[in-house]
Amino acid sequence: RAHPQLELGMSPRATLSFLRIARVWAAMRDRDYATPDDVKALAVPVLAHRLLVTPEADLQGVTAADVVADVLDSVPVPRPRSA
Repeated sequence: RAHPQLELGMSPRATLSFLRIARVWAAMRDRDYATPDDVKALAVPVLAHRLLVTPEADLQGVTAADVVADVLDSVPVPRPRSA
């Protein structure tokens, strides 16, 4: 929600919608859980249209999709716990 190239980030309602979409995506693949790969596959198409980049970022050619990709690249993927 807070990124230096964003004027407007995701709202709490958008976050909840993204969670629901990830659950549906997983269910369509016969799973009852979403994976980090699901989140990566869905993030740009689902979230980019909800974000507004700063005028400076826009002038530099940065898109909301670029910001989403940047955030995905900066967050480490959780590792499964050992049994």
